[in-house]
Amino acid sequence: MLDKIQETADWIKGKIPNAPEVGIILGTGLGGLVKDIQVDISLSYDEIPHFPISTVESHHGKLIFGKLGDKTVVAMQGRFHYYEGYDMKQVTFPVRVMNLLGIKRLFVSNASGGVNPDYEIGDLMILNDHINLFPEHPLRGKNDPKLGPRFPDMSVPYDHALIKKAVEIGTKHGYRIQTGVYAGLTGPTLETPAEYRYVYRMGADAVGMSTVPEVIVARHMGIPCFAISIITDMGVEGQIVEVSAEDVVRVASEAEPKMTRIMKELIASI
Repeated sequence: MLDKIQETADWIKGKIPNAPEVGIILGTGLGGLVKDIQVDISLSYDEIPHFPISTVESHHGKLIFGKLGDKTVVAMQGRFHYYEGYDMKQVTFPVRVMNLLGIKRLFVSNASGGVNPDYEIGDLMILNDHINLFPEHPLRGKNDPKLGPRFPDMSVPYDHALIKKAVEIGTKHGYRIQTGVYAGLTGPTLETPAEYRYVYRMGADAVGMSTVPEVIVARHMGIPCFAISIITDMGVEGQIVEVSAEDVVRVASEAEPKMTRIMKELIASI
């Protein structure tokens, strides 16, 4: 596995002018941050050695290198999901590559369903913890100590200083900001009413199909993480309605400028 990661990283290094300081993963309907990046080079996933290919229509499938403000960044415009048929090593492969390219922090976004009754559609939830409900763990199998320890500590999955700063930025701009726990499930089905109740009672505030594997792998390698969700639908009794992928993308796109502003100002502050 390490050989493939190294081969991919070396191939990319031959294409880019500068090593990235910051890694960014853009979720469903949230690719607009790329418009604010001064792009040096854009690589399609299908041309990158050993890279999976995104099969989700709303995910563009490009690795963007450039400058966001005064920071050199690499942004995944489209991520990979377990429900697409990839195993967790493939889902998290890009994060491993980002590490070898030199990133010092990872910023992640996603669209999620709110299960906390205090939340509203369009809210921004900054993750302060997560619950891993995926059936496969991204660190399962033989551990390579060159990547990280066999038993990585997860007491701080999301960086406290970045959370605090992001809340301050969002509050300054008058946004509805929540901080909460994200539960990661397989998908691709959205949850049943009973599953929403289950997730909420076990301590989650929102539920989605991504983020947790990528953050686990980043923390395995010692990379501080920040993640933010846009609440695109509600899984609360009395508020559950039929939701389509188009509905999720529409709400995410409407709230995206707020998320983008927080991400831009947060990255500029580090």
